Amino acid sequence: MNAGILPGPLRRYVLDFERRIEDAVRAFAAALPEGARVLDAGAGEGTYKSHFPKQRYVGLDLGIGDGRWDYSRLDVLGDLRSLPFGDGVFDGAVNIVTLEHVRAPHIVMGELARVLRPGGRLLLVVPHEWEVHQHPHDFFRYTRYGVEELARGAGMRMVSLADGGGYFRLLARRLLGGAQFFPFPLDVVWLALAAAPALLLPLLDGLDRRKDFTLGYLAVLENGRE
Repeated sequence: MNAGILPGPLRRYVLDFERRIEDAVRAFAAALPEGARVLDAGAGEGTYKSHFPKQRYVGLDLGIGDGRWDYSRLDVLGDLRSLPFGDGVFDGAVNIVTLEHVRAPHIVMGELARVLRPGGRLLLVVPHEWEVHQHPHDFFRYTRYGVEELARGAGMRMVSLADGGGYFRLLARRLLGGAQFFPFPLDVVWLALAAAPALLLPLLDGLDRRKDFTLGYLAVLENGRE
């Protein structure tokens, strides 16, 4: 489904997880002072750079995840497992749906904690119920307990942990995504059949109180290391 053709409010409704990510990045940036140094760890094409116009933004990526992407605007080409920065040089960092693509997430988390100043914060977004993507560079999925364990191992304190919606939002997303398995014009027929339930299902999401069925998690962590 090409969500880009939808009006803004409807696009935010359908792509709810992406909306939550955008809102979280915006809030994270607003909480940082002007001139703060921010690391976008796994920046890709620099999607979130525009959220940090008043901060000193550094986008880093290994540049191998997606062959269709333009990595030419990266500030640093580097490995998250061995960040080319000194200790405590950043005031904040974001790692947005990137931790599933690293082979040693505990090492990456330790490196992020190392380059953050004491009290510096990390916005971490990880997938839970998500399809395999960026083949073959896709290795892990995370539960809320996995996020807590990684944070603890890196010496970071959990400030907040939010889900990316529950079972009914997940089901709606999967219904719309089913169009990819059909050639044209059958994909249009599928979307026509799936559209009504996909738009109504999110209204039931409050029934899933535990949110064990979620697209992912959004966490803010604080570096507790001295």
